[in-house]
This record gives sequence, C-alpha cells and structure tokens, in this order.
Amino acid sequence: MAAAAAAATSILLPQFPTTVRSITLPNLPPPPFRTTLNRISGSRRSALFHVKASEDASSSIDTNELFNDLKEKWDAVENKPTVIIYGAGAVVAIWLSSVVIGAINKVPLLPNLMELVGVGYSGWFVYRYLLFESGRKELATSIESIKKEITEV
Repeated sequence: MAAAAAAATSILLPQFPTTVRSITLPNLPPPPFRTTLNRISGSRRSALFHVKASEDASSSIDTNELFNDLKEKWDAVENKPTVIIYGAGAVVAIWLSSVVIGAINKVPLLPNLMELVGVGYSGWFVYRYLLFESGRKELATSIESIKKEITEV
C-alpha cells in the first residue's frame, strides 16, 4: 500500500530540471551626470549659495501691534456671543462642505461632470460680464450696489 502511495505522489509532482541556468540582464546605460553639492568645490559652492541678509523695517510685521489692534476691535464689538456663534457656524459650514466635496469625489464620473459644469459657468461668466464693455459696467454697478447694501445694514 505504501508503495502505491509513493508511486501516486511521484506521478503528481512536477519534474524540475536538475541544472539551473542563470539569466543575465543586459547592461544598463550609466545614470546621467548630476552635480551634487559634495562634488562642487568650496569657492563655487559659495558662489552658488551667496545670500545677503538685510533688515528692512517697512517689510517687517509687528506682532504686538497686530494683537493690540485685534484686541481693540474685539473690545469694540457689542454682541460678542453672536460673533462667536457666527464664527463657529462658519467653521462647521466649511467642515461640512469639505465632507460633501469628499463624498462627491468618490462617486465615479461625478467629479468630471462637476468640473465640466464649473468650466461652462466660468465661460458664461466671462462672456456675459468680462468680454464686452457693457457687461463690465453692469458688473461694476452690481458690485457697487451689493457693497452699499452691506454697508447700510
């Protein structure tokens, strides 16, 4: 019985060649010449990275002045809880919109469709308001009226 099992297993096992040939890959071309910082001489390196620092008082931002200005504006606000609620609502709205946009991006073909709609609307806006002088005047008057509505409230 053991001899029959041994014969059956020898039939089922694949026969591998006794000699193994090695396969060689063709030679690859050398990598392109790249100059690294270690290969550059000291004088050339200093010429490449010559930086001169200068102090310009007009371009620096005074953080203390900025914080004092913000504190004065916050102290001038009469209804602080409303401002905090609006600010928190804005943060929640931004978070919620990012979640919705992430869900839309996972749907196949929908991001491409939304991009097409955006490009179409942008083209329409340029044609309607920016291409001709009458459209530009209409857009300017519309923006001015919106500014007046906001500042009058």
